[in-house]
Formats: sequence, structure tokens, C-alpha cells
Amino acid sequence: MASLLSCPHCGTRPREEFTVRGDATLIRPAADAPQSEWEAYVFLRDNPRGWHKEHWHHTGGCRRWLVVERHTVSHAIRSVVDAGMRA
Repeated sequence: MASLLSCPHCGTRPREEFTVRGDATLIRPAADAPQSEWEAYVFLRDNPRGWHKEHWHHTGGCRRWLVVERHTVSHAIRSVVDAGMRA
């Protein structure tokens, strides 16, 4: 059975059309932030267990950035929204 993802623009599509960028909850430091803050932003990542929001790019479709809420253990998808539409 194929693994599918529901794109808000293109409908249900195979996951192979998407590219995962990573954590959608990171906040970019200010340009004049201390080096330690930038090092933490670039190199340090949590490895959460459970529901997690990630940036996914619909590379093989509409080429939009999406925020996908995925369970890191079961890989179940709870929600998919356009990254430009979230508050």
C-alpha cells in the first residue's frame, strides 16, 4: 500500500513527491544574536517522540511549503497546512 499525504492544493499524493526540510517549530535568532544562540539554532536539535511539526516541500507537485504534523513513532499524519497560511 502506498504512503499518501494530503496536500491542501493538489489533494492526496504519494509521499515520494515531498521533501522533508525539518523542524517547523524552530525560531531563527536575530541577526545580532550572540554566536552561542546561532550555534544552538544551526547544530542542536531535539529528537522528539510523539507529535511533531515539520516543514515539507511539495517538490513533485505545487512546489509549496507545508507544515505537516507527524507522529515520529507511527509516522501517522494529523494535519497538513500551507506554511504561508498558518498563524
